[in-house]
Amino acid sequence: MGKLHLFDMDGTLLYGSAAAIEISRQLGLEREIDELERGFAAGELTPPQFAQLACDLWAAELTEPQVAAAFESAPWLAGIQEVWADIRARGERCAVISLSPSFFVERLLAWGADAAHGSRWPAVPIRERVEPAGILSSAAKVRIANELCARYGLTRADCVAYGDSMSDTDLFAAVPASVAVNADHHVSDLASYAYAGRDLREAYELVRTGP
Repeated sequence: MGKLHLFDMDGTLLYGSAAAIEISRQLGLEREIDELERGFAAGELTPPQFAQLACDLWAAELTEPQVAAAFESAPWLAGIQEVWADIRARGERCAVISLSPSFFVERLLAWGADAAHGSRWPAVPIRERVEPAGILSSAAKVRIANELCARYGLTRADCVAYGDSMSDTDLFAAVPASVAVNADHHVSDLASYAYAGRDLREAYELVRTGP
């Protein structure tokens, strides 16, 4: 039986950062996005509220080349493409599920992910309001995991989750194996394994089985 490896992005594949932070850095808006990130972490902003406020910051300026530059310069963990290549070579699947905008998350398909799901933020250049129904949540990660399992003929019992924070708690509770990657207290007690460092290959090795 194969496995489905489910990866969070912000704080997990991205070391100490998030898509919104990297995009804002391209626009010189680090201070403003830091304030929003603190509010979100403190529970003062819901995911849709955070998304709308971030879009308000970017609306006048954000372009596709700036999104591409943010992606390319972001502090990704080492070994992501190698891990995903190994997963696929073993006949297993890998997917990314993130609350961040899909226009950033879906760029990881080119790195070898079988699927990449992000929140439906307005397209760049941003001219529309956020639709709250399109913004993912911790519970939505479980729903998407179920959909992916159905697509690939697997069950939750075949899943491994990788994450770092509150948005991963529901998924960690729903699957039998999980890796807390540079994680905070929200998931550290739920995880099967814990990893601190900057190389995804080392985190993957905790759950990789066989030759």
